[in-house]
Amino acid sequence: MFNPFAVALLTLEAQRVVELRLMKLAWGGSEGCAEVQQMVSEKVSAFIEASGTLMTGGSCETVVARYREHVAANTQRLTAA
Repeated sequence: MFNPFAVALLTLEAQRVVELRLMKLAWGGSEGCAEVQQMVSEKVSAFIEASGTLMTGGSCETVVARYREHVAANTQRLTAA
């Protein structure tokens, strides 16, 4: 069964990562450039992982749960001092 609550949480959590990344990009410099490169790399990897999960019979819930793990890791990384 599709869980819209998990999708809503993912949306809210991802918004925080967008905010943190935009702040980092606004500061620019080598850290901003590295963040852009990492972001693009993560997007490609996440797409491949999600596609593989769905092609091998995984559910949308599995994909959403995995994306939430990635988002949580990014939030933790971007808020670390």
